[in-house]
Amino acid sequence: MRVAIAEDGALFREGLVLLLQAAGHEVVGCVGDGDSLLGIVATEKVDVAVLDIRMPPEPDGGLTTAEKIRARSPETGLLLLSHYAETHYLMRVLEIGAERIGYRLKERIAGVQVLADTLDRISAGEIVIEPTLAKRLVEAPARRADSPISSLTEREVDVLRLMAEGHANNAIAKELFVSAKVVEKHTASIFTKLGLPRDQAMHHRRVLAVLAYLRSSRIEG
Repeated sequence: MRVAIAEDGALFREGLVLLLQAAGHEVVGCVGDGDSLLGIVATEKVDVAVLDIRMPPEPDGGLTTAEKIRARSPETGLLLLSHYAETHYLMRVLEIGAERIGYRLKERIAGVQVLADTLDRISAGEIVIEPTLAKRLVEAPARRADSPISSLTEREVDVLRLMAEGHANNAIAKELFVSAKVVEKHTASIFTKLGLPRDQAMHHRRVLAVLAYLRSSRIEG
């Protein structure tokens, strides 16, 4: 796919270029600030834009730039990177959108396979959340009586956590040592308890389920 990069750290920026090229992607632009990235997106076809959250032209310039890209080019996927798993950053990401967007730690995507998988999932319309942060968030609201997921069983919370980490049903079943059909039953129960509409596609209902607890867990990062 065609990827554009905005990262103010020269060494990490060049490393991303090498990783993307090794994964078979075309880097159509590689810049050090958000304004320059906006110029690239305005003139080039970009499938996914990769942005450092903390970069010029302001402290959290990556988030501001991502908001502008989503408003001007909603079909462009967004991958926001940070050195830290911060809850308040994730909440900003969720305000930008719930599809074709990701928030990952820089150290976690410093490999061809993980980076390629993350980009593929974003390009396919998914929301990709750093697993460490997803686990922290799903466990925190589970302890709150007023949380939308307080009615879920312990096993359903496990399924939802793994769902938030991006695992498909077969992978969830393997992780929990149960059958895929058992996972399907838990997933259906989660959808029902969270009051998710039946007329939505399965993928969209999974996204809504993840958002339901993420938005209920406004804890400090």
